[in-house]
Amino acid sequence: MPANIILSHLLGLKKTRVVGYQFRPLDLVLDVRTSFRHGRCSGCGLRVSQVHDRNPDRVWRHLDFAGLRVTLRCVLRRLKCPRCGVCVEMVPWADHGSDFTYRFEEQVAFLAQHANKTVISEMTGIAWRTVGSVIDRVLARLGPRDLLANLRRIGVDELSYRKHHEYVTIVVDHATGRIVWARPGKNADTLKAFFDELGPERCAALENVSIDMSQAYIEAVREKAPNAEIVFDRFHVQRLAHDALDQVRRQEVAKADGASTTEGKALKKTRWALQKNPWNLTSIESARLSLLQRANKPLYRGYLLKESLAAVLDRRQPNVARVKLVEWCRWAARSRLKPFAKAGRTVRKHLDGVIAYVATGLSNGRVEGLNGKARTITRRAYGFHDAKSLIAMLFLCCSGITMHPVRVLPPVEAWNFLPR
Repeated sequence: MPANIILSHLLGLKKTRVVGYQFRPLDLVLDVRTSFRHGRCSGCGLRVSQVHDRNPDRVWRHLDFAGLRVTLRCVLRRLKCPRCGVCVEMVPWADHGSDFTYRFEEQVAFLAQHANKTVISEMTGIAWRTVGSVIDRVLARLGPRDLLANLRRIGVDELSYRKHHEYVTIVVDHATGRIVWARPGKNADTLKAFFDELGPERCAALENVSIDMSQAYIEAVREKAPNAEIVFDRFHVQRLAHDALDQVRRQEVAKADGASTTEGKALKKTRWALQKNPWNLTSIESARLSLLQRANKPLYRGYLLKESLAAVLDRRQPNVARVKLVEWCRWAARSRLKPFAKAGRTVRKHLDGVIAYVATGLSNGRVEGLNGKARTITRRAYGFHDAKSLIAMLFLCCSGITMHPVRVLPPVEAWNFLPR
């Protein structure tokens, strides 16, 4: 069998044939041609028969083979397209303007989902920044065409990716658990840009938007999607009581002035016991809380307020929860604990959004989970210098794209010329 035919089979590219080859010490250069009778315009894909001229040799990096760096070389025609004018012909193995074949770029994208860019750069021999441009092309080619379609329930949160308050706003679809939109910034204008891109019709179709208690996000949702119900994430609501309890503890420790008195001893090592769920307490921590009940009533009152709020949020009857939540706010106001009085005013101000959580059970758990994955990606990259690179990696890893390692050869069992 001629070597050209063998190399064409090993290459495994459709509409591509090998017409020549050249071995170098560390490289294998394959001269390839398309099997199209007429060229196709790289701008619009139209079949064009008129040839303007021919370009010099153009090269593309392909997957390595047998320890050799494989390069495809081809003489391209420039076509007289009636729509686009004079354009270079389209090739079936690479994007227009790219110096890498589709398979090479997909291999880089697969590695990017599991390793940092420095490792990919060393493995493939391409520049660190080139990895980012390859990821952008793979996303444009293989990513979902319309991530904003059929959105009904969404979650919004911000992600810090660098020091000095550099943030990215992320929108997640609760139905699929995938990131559908991301943009630098965390103010109202940033989220309004999402709704502008979504359009009036699809904004009207939104049912629920889960957010934290950010006033900027609240204003954006109410202005651009007034029909959507705002749902406040339970974690942020309950955190109000946890933070208030910790402030009361610090105040009481300062009043006790040391651990010599009985009250001071009762306050010692109670920070985590106060914050834990009752069923997670150890026997020692339960004993400390029992001692605290007798030694420091204000702090124990704050502990009961914290647990009562959690019990209200566990309810599934919105009307009952509303009554209980109003009672909790009144209790917090007359508790003589300033941090809890402030927390009660905040809960009363956002009462409808808190009750919406009780009614729907919707939280930002999916969003926070993706944020954890995004932080892992950020740490893996040792810090992104710009938001564009981070957003590209977020969509590659968190928008539902599944990349597989590219095989240079078919599986062994598929070779029909081996003896059975």
